[in-house]
Amino acid sequence: MADIDFECLSRAAVPDPQDFHRWATAALQGRHAELGIRVVDEDEGRRLNRRYRGRDKPTNVLSFPADLPPGVDLPLLGDLVICAPVVIREAGEQNKDVTAHWAHLTVHGVLHLLGHDHETSVEAGLMEEQERRVLAGLGFSDPYD
Repeated sequence: MADIDFECLSRAAVPDPQDFHRWATAALQGRHAELGIRVVDEDEGRRLNRRYRGRDKPTNVLSFPADLPPGVDLPLLGDLVICAPVVIREAGEQNKDVTAHWAHLTVHGVLHLLGHDHETSVEAGLMEEQERRVLAGLGFSDPYD
């Protein structure tokens, strides 16, 4: 289901692969799909964010939907890149449990791969409600409280 790749310098405060699998599976809500999750440090997070979004700073999660050629029918959803130091820093700044924040950003990224977005207030409201539902099912509180 999910291939997890750790490219960050330290694994301290980074969840185990089983956690990522559980969170991604919950976000898929019964869909069968393959995806990759790469946990990176700030340097790689910054490089990727600059290259693909034009922003010269690391961000918490980047989603790269699979771009399969026409006629290729594979369950490949795409890839997530999650920047460990940003996730850990944000959890502290926002007084959030770090594991809950990892779960939230994993679910958030998978929902992006499924086509959800938050460019408008209507889209944001719908996506946030999906996140709340999935996270509640996993035993986590509302990440937007």
